[in-house]
Amino acid sequence: MTGEAAHVGVPDVVHAAALCLAMAAWLAVMGRSRPLRRARKLLTDEGERSPSGARWWRVRNRIERRLRGRWEWLCIPVASVPAALGQSVLPLIAGAVAVPLARRWLQNRRSRREQETRANGVVDLCGALVGELRAGREPGEALLVAVRGTDVMGDSGFNVSAAARFGGDVPRALVQAAGEPGLDGLAGVAACWRVAVGSGAGLAAGLGRLESALRAERRQRDELRAELAGAWSTVVVLALLPVVGLGLGAAMGADPLRVLLHSTAGLVCLVTGGLLEACGLFWAARIVRAGEAG
Repeated sequence: MTGEAAHVGVPDVVHAAALCLAMAAWLAVMGRSRPLRRARKLLTDEGERSPSGARWWRVRNRIERRLRGRWEWLCIPVASVPAALGQSVLPLIAGAVAVPLARRWLQNRRSRREQETRANGVVDLCGALVGELRAGREPGEALLVAVRGTDVMGDSGFNVSAAARFGGDVPRALVQAAGEPGLDGLAGVAACWRVAVGSGAGLAAGLGRLESALRAERRQRDELRAELAGAWSTVVVLALLPVVGLGLGAAMGADPLRVLLHSTAGLVCLVTGGLLEACGLFWAARIVRAGEAG
């Protein structure tokens, strides 16, 4: 009886410790979110802390800064939960393998958001430039003010500003800036600038039409994304169905994790199901991406 208790107690302690570490890592990363920071400021008095409390918050802030932009490492604490429940190291290995994949997915997602932000900034740049021109400013001065006010081009904005300030080739600088991701609309600004300088046409009128076209394109993209939200919801539901099935099996007392992780047939089913799940997600995401691109 004593040997059986010792045999059961040691793994339970180890897996409970792994679960606690996973939850601690999760809270350390999630604790830096804006809602939690806002609630902490509202519910606690950060200005009146003891020296030890202030030291603790400095250490916490330092940890939060180091964890910033490293969400992919949450795969390991998340994987430690089924590892602790199923008493197997295989979920931890899968979580470690998923870290670079999650990093790549997060980088692609961040890149798409930056491109959309830049594209929206080009629309704002056109609107600001039209407003400055209609206010009576010269084109070069109006472009300087618009670029300084929107700050959408990053390092390329220095070249455009230098060309506008010192009488350089502004359309060429705009075309070079348009080569960066998300700044395609600057090619239209360069075309309007070149036509206005060459033929004497109104630059404000051309930029106004370009702004309207870019806003219509952004509106169409938002509408398409809203229509595809249902498809993305279906993809998420399909991805979570295996997890729901495991939860239902555990609730019925079948212990599916032990079957999947500690038997040959279960491992074969787990690998096959994981591959089918990955292929299905990739296929569904590719269909939705093709719809967005169209």
